[in-house]
Amino acid sequence: MGDTIDDLLRTARSHLAATPFGAPPREAYLLLGDLLGLSEAQLIARGDLKVPEDCAKLFSHRLQRRLQGEPVAYLLGWREFFGRRFRVDDRVLIPRPETEHLIEAALQVSGHPPSRILDVGTGSGCLAITLALELPNARITASDLSLSSLALAARNVHEHGVGGRVRLVQGDLTEAISLRAFDLVISNPPYIDPADREQLSPEIREFEPPDALFAQDRGLALFQRLLERAKELPPESALMIEIGFGQLEEIRTRATDLGLCISDQISDYAGIPRTLVLRRVP
Repeated sequence: MGDTIDDLLRTARSHLAATPFGAPPREAYLLLGDLLGLSEAQLIARGDLKVPEDCAKLFSHRLQRRLQGEPVAYLLGWREFFGRRFRVDDRVLIPRPETEHLIEAALQVSGHPPSRILDVGTGSGCLAITLALELPNARITASDLSLSSLALAARNVHEHGVGGRVRLVQGDLTEAISLRAFDLVISNPPYIDPADREQLSPEIREFEPPDALFAQDRGLALFQRLLERAKELPPESALMIEIGFGQLEEIRTRATDLGLCISDQISDYAGIPRTLVLRRVP
């Protein structure tokens, strides 16, 4: 006769709850709802509906991949960021809620909103595209070292209709880019210490691209390069970066040594300093 929605969800929730990495049972609704084109509320309301056999098999396949640690965002092929969906796969880092603080900081810049923005290490393009949509007068350059990441970012740029205002360039951080041309440089670079790799959830450690996660010098190497280049920014311009747990004071010291100051900082939802706004010391 085939399984009902309730049958599939009951089994999936049980398996998810038993995962060693703590997968939320509610993910079952996401995985099945995406296949059936139904919301969580609709799944609950139609629990006795029989699921087509081919769809049930695909759901089972997705569930098995999830139980092995593969992130839900990669299974779905998208992740929501700042209220919009962005395509993601294993070429790019999955956008995190805490990274939305970078957008909030950029939108709260005192004076005129930034109009010439550089997004360094764009990945999926979620920062650059969101800024283009939130700041209609802005022009954004988005760089990434990975050509495969840029290919995915280009698809997101096209689907969000901002191709005329977001320019994608291949490059190593800010190399070959003059920062004097921008009033805001924004970046969520790799900042995890490679020594901490085994402490990460297998969802992150085994599936997300290492080059988007880890940086040498205890996770600070790319920050150092960004800070060194930030000396070129005009006095009224800003560098906004996302940082990791316990990195604030080291970055403050390095910034001070380079003639920069932290003009603002924002903590994430766990109260951890996560977003820094840096400027040249007058």
